[in-house]
Amino acid sequence: MSPSGPEPRTAEPVGATVSATATAVAGASAPTVTVRYWAAARAAVGTDSETRTGATVGEVVGAAVAAHPDLERVSRVATFLLDGRKVGRDAPVVDGGTVEVLPPFAGG
Repeated sequence: MSPSGPEPRTAEPVGATVSATATAVAGASAPTVTVRYWAAARAAVGTDSETRTGATVGEVVGAAVAAHPDLERVSRVATFLLDGRKVGRDAPVVDGGTVEVLPPFAGG
């Protein structure tokens, strides 16, 4: 190459970049959120609220189900709110947020 051309780059193994990224992500701590339980979810868990960690609503709910197996049945049909807005399980959570687990309600 001529002195005025771009500097040569050393090739980096493809897996090295992915591994470094995966390690960085795996090493990061997941956000901590407050989980509030309503009606049948509250009965399954035995408390109004608690804190859990996870990157998404699904991970947070999964951690709650792991700690409270009776919540699994309710969580399959529940609606989830994240900071007051209806979301799906794939919604990312932020540290200090609130996830609410709302089972179906009868009546009006």
